Amino acid sequence: MNTSPATDFAQRLFEESGLTSSHEPIDVALVSIFLEKYYRLNGRLGRLATEKDDTFRLRTDTSDYLVKVSPPDEAETVVHFQTAAMRYLESSAPHLPVQRVKLTVGGDDNVAIRLSDGRTRILRVFDFVAGPVLAQTSPNAEQLAKAGEMLGRLDEVLKAFAHPADRRGLVWDIRHFHQLTGLVKYTTNPEHRRLAREVFWLYDEAVVPRLNDLETQVIHGDFSPYNVVVDPKSDDHFVTGVIDFGDTVRSAVIFDPAVPMANLLGRTPGRPWRDACAFVAGYQRQRPIKASELPLLPVAALARLTLRALLTNWRAERAPERREYLLGHAKDDWVNIERALAVSVDDVIAQLREA
Repeated sequence: MNTSPATDFAQRLFEESGLTSSHEPIDVALVSIFLEKYYRLNGRLGRLATEKDDTFRLRTDTSDYLVKVSPPDEAETVVHFQTAAMRYLESSAPHLPVQRVKLTVGGDDNVAIRLSDGRTRILRVFDFVAGPVLAQTSPNAEQLAKAGEMLGRLDEVLKAFAHPADRRGLVWDIRHFHQLTGLVKYTTNPEHRRLAREVFWLYDEAVVPRLNDLETQVIHGDFSPYNVVVDPKSDDHFVTGVIDFGDTVRSAVIFDPAVPMANLLGRTPGRPWRDACAFVAGYQRQRPIKASELPLLPVAALARLTLRALLTNWRAERAPERREYLLGHAKDDWVNIERALAVSVDDVIAQLREA
């Protein structure tokens, strides 16, 4: 079966995003050697499920760390860009609970692992942020607003940040959604294909004509409930950690809150947009969205959710070792798309303005 994206552009985008090839998981013993040599760290390494890289939790006698080894087909400049964004936030807004990068004993941000086939993988070590992620909790409206405020603060600080690799190609960047219609054919369910085509039509009508004039900057890119660590018992200090800058990119500002909106759709079936609107209300307290761009948010959120739904089976087939992780994150996507589409976009815009 041909499992390549439908167009040359899509193929190139998938390659730049590191999603077109599978690789053997890196040897744990090799990672341990590098941690000892370059970080003077020893402990128990436990592998964690992720989308494309190799990630471990390192437990030492004194602290826990998160260890990431980039995929062999991810450009080194892209990894350096991700790290630079975290460093910039740490120096410019040290009060924000952004995961910290640990330096090697030589003062470097990372270590390059040269593979026998000539490719390079980048090893980095981060502080481990303990606590439940947002996806594991049942937040109330104010807690969702606090999460929105945190993303607003991040975006406000990142306005001034730039990097040579920030215009990277990334399949998750919602600005490319309309160029990925070929993914529909890999979805076998006719009703799912119908839902996808409806979202593509909405995006073509509302967002595509505006793509060139939207406000842009570097954004987190994946402020999903799985990348936000929280304290469920607190409203005032609800967000205790922001992790995973793997999808950081320069794109339209409104695409950043669209990601968590997509993940919050359908949580309350009778009012499928309620939680998403609560999040945006908090976001706007810190980073107001232009009045001319606010009406595009619901369509961008639908596009992000549809993109994940379309990519899931395609990815699960190409990377069977990550199948459980991928399907677990997207198991309710089509149901939530259908629920969200049952509400007119105009009604959602009214809810956003009211919130």
